[in-house]
Amino acid sequence: MAELQQSYNQQGFLSPLSVLNEMELREARDAFAKLEDEFGKEYTQYSLHNVHLQYPWVMSLTKHPRILQVIQAVLGPDVLLLDSRFICKYPILKPANILENEGSPTKSDGENGLPYVAWHQDMRYWGFAGGPVLSVWLALDDSQKENGALQVIPGSHCSGMLPHRQATRSGNMLSVNQEIPEELVQVEETVFCPLKAGQMSIHDGFLVHASDPNTSRRRRCGFVIRYVPTCANPIQDPDRPRKFHATMLACGEDQFNHFSNKSS
Repeated sequence: MAELQQSYNQQGFLSPLSVLNEMELREARDAFAKLEDEFGKEYTQYSLHNVHLQYPWVMSLTKHPRILQVIQAVLGPDVLLLDSRFICKYPILKPANILENEGSPTKSDGENGLPYVAWHQDMRYWGFAGGPVLSVWLALDDSQKENGALQVIPGSHCSGMLPHRQATRSGNMLSVNQEIPEELVQVEETVFCPLKAGQMSIHDGFLVHASDPNTSRRRRCGFVIRYVPTCANPIQDPDRPRKFHATMLACGEDQFNHFSNKSS
């Protein structure tokens, strides 16, 4: 675990890491399919936010022993669950008659509104201080380059907060539609983080990262979970007015109680 922590501190991310076994993965995928049936794919694409508070199977993912083992190795023994969200990129396909003839999915140059995630840093959206945020990306589907896998700039977490602006391309899945201008991103150093279903990646809140549109025929569904050490505390920042309604103790003890609405 010491090697994991050293690599994480240097690179700002770790990938891939195994989490779910075959049975756990099948159960999670079946449960998510029920949410798709209940809410529809347009909703489940990005709006399943903090549903660990409603569904025990989602809560069990946030406290999975193999996830918490890694989180504690990086953040220490006392950790808060800050937030969670499912992010699903569904395939955008040509009409069936065209597919029968060509056998290939729609390609995108990134300018036609297909869902993507612009270059950004997670800490741009979180109004707290006193500790790092660590983001987990747990794959429910295989996540590869062609269906929009996570891509990162190794070591960029050491640069502090970079300027963000309103995205100039349509289709940005970030809720406030922000991006780091590409001239500030060392895109030539981009590393893709492909995952098999049941694996996860983790990254630091200052790590610059993004993902391209899904141009394949396969869904790319992942569960994002954010953790902070208990020493972190919310702050009043008008540029980052995030409210923390779902914070709870993930493991260890909370001797600080900085989040007044925290549940156990």
